[in-house]
Amino acid sequence: MNATAADTAADWASGKGHTDENFPVASKLVAPRFRAPIMAFYRFARLADDIADHETMPADQKLERLEVMRMGITGECEAEPSAVALRQVMAERGLDPVHALDLLEAFRRDVTKLRYGSWDELMDYCRYSANPVGRFVLDVHGEDRALWRANDALCTALQVINHLQDCGKDYRQLDRVYLPQDMLASAGARTAELREDQASPALLTVIQACAERTQHLLSDAAPFARRIRDRRLGVEVAVIQRLAVSLAARLRRRDPLSERVHHGKAEALLLASGAALGRFVRP
Repeated sequence: MNATAADTAADWASGKGHTDENFPVASKLVAPRFRAPIMAFYRFARLADDIADHETMPADQKLERLEVMRMGITGECEAEPSAVALRQVMAERGLDPVHALDLLEAFRRDVTKLRYGSWDELMDYCRYSANPVGRFVLDVHGEDRALWRANDALCTALQVINHLQDCGKDYRQLDRVYLPQDMLASAGARTAELREDQASPALLTVIQACAERTQHLLSDAAPFARRIRDRRLGVEVAVIQRLAVSLAARLRRRDPLSERVHHGKAEALLLASGAALGRFVRP
């Protein structure tokens, strides 16, 4: 294997940073002593995501690059700096590498699996693509792993919201569809409709049904922020929960192919402020 992944990382990096994400990443709400390991995990995940989503890199080359990253986590290879840096951070703090390795499984699927047959298949994908992120943050803070169930509900909801918001772009640019195929078939919708400038009534029915299921996930995650011991992390989770609830509700009313779903800065700030205040005053 050619383990020179770090030599041309700029060739496939999207340039996207943690402030460009749809939800907060290691915001100033998080205590400074925890930000470094979270950012190391983010940089690792960001690069793996950029590799999997690259529009022209051949699939076999993507898988090779992702394997180099895996070897960086396990200590078999030193070629990818972000993987080596994360491995060192995890070793210093006694953190489990399973979260990084699980995440790589999701990115391998992004390269090799372009359709999801059912909601259950999509949930299994989110088990690897979303849940490890929150689990890692909880481990960094020394939180009880009993919180993982609530974490998983929230992280999965965030992932599905991102999929629904970007469903048109994912199909047009990557031929990747996260809307369950059985739900599309039942509604009489065709995958190719994702290429249009406006969703058909059938396609909109599927998007709204997925948004409704996402709202159920968010209901399961509702107690999460209050159960976190670290007050600052609890506030950040409360903010993320509030933003997600708002977006899921919008996706039940708006067409992501033709209408803006993302929050504007003022909207996001207002929602975040209300959620933060609520978490601070609650015991």
